[in-house]
Amino acid sequence: MTGGPGAVLVLGEALIDLVPVAGDGGVRAAQFGGAPANVAVGLARLGTPTAFAGGLGGDGFARTIEGRLRAAGVDFTLCARSALPTALAVAEPDTRGTGYHFHLQDTATFRLPDLSARAADFGAVYVGGLAAVVDPAAPAVWATALAAAEHSLLVVDPNVRQDRTLGANQGAVALRELCGLAHVVKASDEDLERLWPGTEPEETCRKLAAGGRLVVLTRGARGSTAYTATMPPLSVAATPVRVVNTIGAGDAFAAGLLSRMGALGTFTATPEPEEVRDMLAYASEAAASVCAQTGTEPSVA
Repeated sequence: MTGGPGAVLVLGEALIDLVPVAGDGGVRAAQFGGAPANVAVGLARLGTPTAFAGGLGGDGFARTIEGRLRAAGVDFTLCARSALPTALAVAEPDTRGTGYHFHLQDTATFRLPDLSARAADFGAVYVGGLAAVVDPAAPAVWATALAAAEHSLLVVDPNVRQDRTLGANQGAVALRELCGLAHVVKASDEDLERLWPGTEPEETCRKLAAGGRLVVLTRGARGSTAYTATMPPLSVAATPVRVVNTIGAGDAFAAGLLSRMGALGTFTATPEPEEVRDMLAYASEAAASVCAQTGTEPSVA
């Protein structure tokens, strides 16, 4: 499988998260990560044909990533290859969420392929995350996104990381431009507050939706709300769960949203209200399934 109207192309980074091990002092565990890679694995686990296009290196971490993609059933034949090492993200969870420090320079992770010629082969194309703002990946992401906006359904998840976007204003500019190009925007309230400071997230969603987009706002335990140009905002409560982990929950929500959209028969920015409600509920269940465990792969009954 490489393409098809029911398939999703995910373009972005697959890297290694270094996550604290509970009770072991300064010990950190190496864990498969990268928002786009998590979304690709989540989509495949939820039954959606998925191709991941990232940069894979020549070290042991790259082999771990490749094994994880293969085990989930993700097609990674479109990935670029090099002998460079894999990027690392040092995760630092606290009561306000999870912060990261990134080790990105001179890695294979951001040597992404330009897949603008392949965008039309997929029902939907997902972009966002670090690759959208980190060179040399950003130009390939933008070129592919432009093609997807014309020939497919472009889904953008800005997934803002404060230490790598707001510190360099161009990163925030690029993410705002991608949101403006998208057919579907999935973003957290924190994402929108950082990208459009001084504007309430709900108002930003209304403005983006007025351009004909489907905009989905997530608020963690407060649930999610969908905005379109033709219907009132529609909200769904978060699925109740005993939280063990929050890393990857937003990516699982995005995977659940896209997977359900495809299962309803078409990738579209103009679903019916009951379809929107169904998609949000399913995505909430996917996110909750990740919060209830230590891994990042969703499962929905």
